[in-house]
Order: sequence, then C-alpha cells, then structure tokens
Amino acid sequence: MIHMKGVRKVYSTGRVEVAALKGVDLDIGGNEYVAVVGPSGSGKSTLMNILGCLDTPTTGEYVLSGESVAGLDRNRLAEIRNKHIGFVFQNFNLLPYASALENVELPLLFAGVGAAERRARASAMLEKVQLADRMDHRPPELSGGQMQRVAIARALVNRPAMVLADEPTGNLDSASGRAIVDLFSELHGSGQTIVMITHDAGVAKIASRVVQIRDGEIVEDRRAA
Repeated sequence: MIHMKGVRKVYSTGRVEVAALKGVDLDIGGNEYVAVVGPSGSGKSTLMNILGCLDTPTTGEYVLSGESVAGLDRNRLAEIRNKHIGFVFQNFNLLPYASALENVELPLLFAGVGAAERRARASAMLEKVQLADRMDHRPPELSGGQMQRVAIARALVNRPAMVLADEPTGNLDSASGRAIVDLFSELHGSGQTIVMITHDAGVAKIASRVVQIRDGEIVEDRRAA
C-alpha cells in the first residue's frame, strides 16, 4: 500500500541546506501495524508529513495505494489525504464548540456526503469507539481519553486505507493511554492499516512492526516475533 524509494527531504535556510531524510526506502502492506520511533530531530516528523501527504519529497518516489504522490499540487494532495488517510494527533485537533458527532462528521462534509449518511456513519463510528452516550458532548465536556476516541472515530469515518497516528497517547494519563493503545490493537485486528509515530517504547512494542529512524535514515526495521 505504501512504497517509498530513495526519499530525501532537504530544507533550505538561507545558504544552509539541512537534509531531514537521507534516502529512505520503506514498504508497508495493507493491514500492517507499524510504529515509527526515533529521538527528537531524527526525521520521524518529516517522514510522517510525507506519509500523510502534508509534504512532498525533495527527491525520490512515494506511491500510496497505487498513486505516485511525489510532486503533486496542494489540491490533489488534499484530495488524497481525505480519501486515503485518517489522522490522529497528540493534541486531538477537535473543534471545541462542535459536538463529538459534528466533529466526526467533518471529513464526510468535506467529501460531499449527504447529511443523513454523514450522521449515520459518524454515529456508527462513535459507537465503535464506545462513545455512543457522548455524541452530543463538546470536547470541553470530555476527558482526554474520550477526546482521543472522538479523534479516532473521525479518522475512521471516511474508511481510509491508512490511519496515521502522531503520538496519540502523548497527552494522556497512563490508564487512558493504555485504553487508546488497546483500541488501536482492536482496529488492527479488524483489518485497519496503522502507522504510528511515537517516542514511547511501550507503545511501539504493541505494533507488529517497528521502524527506527535516526539522523534521517532508517537504522532498524523489525517485525514482532
């Protein structure tokens, strides 16, 4: 589903060029659960941005679900993001004055789905993450763990090829974090492809595959025994 070959990302700051990624090769198949780990400044955030079509490589090839995305314009990248990728962020990124249901409906609204179908699909996703009784609550009325469940429901509602999670337990207490990790395991068990960016070794070990990045290069790629 994901194919990267020789991906480099170079940032220019005046006369100085900084290579954030230095020729990354990475293939991820459907229904894999991959954790990408690395220290601050390792390049994992840049890799996440390219995987999520939030940025494009300076050089190299990136193919997502059969389509080459390197070099595409912003509008096409936005279409691909909405169609193929569900995002889960550390800070939840929910609209504070919208209900949980309305937050989950947003990707469907952008995709042009009708109101009745939007509501039905968003409701079903909130039930799936065990928030059927919180649909009308706004984010300030929810706990951190509940807000992350809303974010996960929003990521899933468009039936994406891949869920891309960026430090999804980073702002949660240990109990809530464990519940979110368990939820990701359940989603993977039901066939969802998941790529998780994390610095937490305990979270990473739940994945079926761990990719370690350091200084812009993949230094280890191992599967669970």
